[in-house]
Amino acid sequence: MRVTIRPGDTLWYYSQLFGIPLPLLLDSNPGINPNAITAGSEVQIPGFISVGYTIKSGDSFWKLANERSISLDALLLMNPSVNPNQLQLGQSIRLPERVMSRIIEGRVNYDSSRFQEDLSALVEIYPFIKIEQIGESVLGKPLTELRIGRGERMIHFNASFHANEWITTPVLMTFINDYVLALTNGEAIRGVQTLPLYNFNTLSAVPMVNPDGVDLVINGPPQTVREEVIEMNNGSLNFNGWKANIRGVDLNNQYPANWEIEQARKPKVPGPRDYPGRAPLTEPEAIAMAELTQRRQFAQVYALHTQGEEFYWGYLGYEPSFSAQLAEEFERVSGYQSVRYVDSHAGYRDWFIYIYRRPGFTFELGSGVNPLPIAQFDEMYQAMLGVFLVALYRR
Repeated sequence: MRVTIRPGDTLWYYSQLFGIPLPLLLDSNPGINPNAITAGSEVQIPGFISVGYTIKSGDSFWKLANERSISLDALLLMNPSVNPNQLQLGQSIRLPERVMSRIIEGRVNYDSSRFQEDLSALVEIYPFIKIEQIGESVLGKPLTELRIGRGERMIHFNASFHANEWITTPVLMTFINDYVLALTNGEAIRGVQTLPLYNFNTLSAVPMVNPDGVDLVINGPPQTVREEVIEMNNGSLNFNGWKANIRGVDLNNQYPANWEIEQARKPKVPGPRDYPGRAPLTEPEAIAMAELTQRRQFAQVYALHTQGEEFYWGYLGYEPSFSAQLAEEFERVSGYQSVRYVDSHAGYRDWFIYIYRRPGFTFELGSGVNPLPIAQFDEMYQAMLGVFLVALYRR
């Protein structure tokens, strides 16, 4: 929500007026010097929307403010040209409305269009969320990173490396929504206060690594590559078994961590799953994730996949000892089984541990056959909620 600064106002005053922590106001208005704000300039108030209201019989600013538990001065700020002592029936004014519930609905077929719509809606209400396009998919769809927080310690989550595991994207987006909602409303999540997490960490997230593949599974093949993908899918129009990107390369077999082992034992031609490509890091989606990781120097990474209700956290002994402590906590809060080693190479998590010697985790959400049904969404989200919090809370 945007408001116009009045003479004498400060961001600290707006923090008190709207009950929004000052760090969130500062981060929502990075171009404004808080020590020299200019009357007539606009600032953004996170966690609020501006709604229209038509004056009715008996209305007054005091009555409207009292009914909505908002400050009288907030109404005056929102309506600088309105004389509160001369309200007219039918007159239009603006009311500040605190956002108190999620705007994201995760229990739907969550394709790349839905993701981009939700992303735009989140940033509009919570402008302290920073977004950056880190690359493009094969078909030119944006690959987007979100960052939330002001801490030097950067924790990264990603989802939908695999196309038919797209339900991981709304799981991650729902946590992001709950996190910013708690921040702007001064609430805890499972007893954990969120503002200290915001100040200590920066949460990085790429919620949809493989948008072309996700759209293929949910919506079917696009006309531009229809014949090619149907041929790779053995002539079938059922893409429920498709894990790869639109070129038939498994993005989670693309990383230079013993890639040659996977090349030797995996399919030799593009297809719905497991083909590691002709070499490491040939695909734009995998390259974008590698470049982002190198640039950000994440302290920890978490890759969300399905299915199995377990998580993996070791790679050939390169994982730090701290990973074992985290794994114990994750097993406790999620109920998922902790698995240190699996016979797998060339994955994003494998590469991260191999190169950086820092904690990396792959979570296999839910159980059954991919793509998992929406009916499992709530259970998966509750299992992962504790993981999200521990990852941000543990030092």
